[in-house]
Amino acid sequence: MQPTFVLVHGAFANSFSFAPLQAELGLLGHRSVAVDLPGHGFAATYPSAYRAPQDLEGLAHAPGSIKGVTLADNATHLIGILERAKRNGPVILVSHSRGGITATVAANRRPDLIDRIVYVSAWCPVDLDVSAYYAEPEMATVDVTGLASAMVGNPAELGLLRANFRTADPDVLASLKAAFLADGTDDEFMAFLNTFQPDENLDAGTPDDRAQADTWGRIPKTYVRLSEDTSMPLAMQDRMIREGDALTPENPYDVRTLTSSHLKWLVDPAPAARVLGDLAALAPTH
Repeated sequence: MQPTFVLVHGAFANSFSFAPLQAELGLLGHRSVAVDLPGHGFAATYPSAYRAPQDLEGLAHAPGSIKGVTLADNATHLIGILERAKRNGPVILVSHSRGGITATVAANRRPDLIDRIVYVSAWCPVDLDVSAYYAEPEMATVDVTGLASAMVGNPAELGLLRANFRTADPDVLASLKAAFLADGTDDEFMAFLNTFQPDENLDAGTPDDRAQADTWGRIPKTYVRLSEDTSMPLAMQDRMIREGDALTPENPYDVRTLTSSHLKWLVDPAPAARVLGDLAALAPTH
């Protein structure tokens, strides 16, 4: 039976960004499902203050549906999808960026549902919590000014993270493009930015949510490095690989590399689809 690819998005993103990749996978004969984590996709909040003309003061205080959503909620939602997908055969779980945290928790809880786990420039915390990695030397080159400048409101008061991706500030937009899609055109960047949603949940996990050798560590795993990624530099991606390999030396990462920024692999998905197709051939046939 052919495997099902289950695709998990990153921060401020949703299933919509996977549409071009799913088209490529489909044309190669592969089945896939793109997940919207709780409070994402059509469950996201787009306050009236976010629309033109914008009201930044109103945006800083408007409630959002993602308030109170936890990492455990994300993992439970994903596990429900994995259970349904597993009825149809093998499952390959693919995560990007912050989605790797949810994928890791789901793998800790239900390794029986996953035949291979794939991280595409994604977080798989082993030694530290994700927030702590940002203070490590591997993240020293990351320019956070663009995203920081786009943030609106007080997260503690809102109960969520909120970014104004509809800003017209040229400096903020240039910084965001450099961080996420430097190898794309301006039009590609603006198109991708318009798929983002303003809100993200606050819960990035605790030590209990790090990869666990006796569950997560049993699953065959692949790490797809994005060589031009400046928001999660190659040095940090390689650290994720090293830490995972040290945790389960008998089950090391299968490592692949794509020439891509953090988002270009989704804008031009044919190379990524071919890599995933290769991994489908490694899946069990039961």
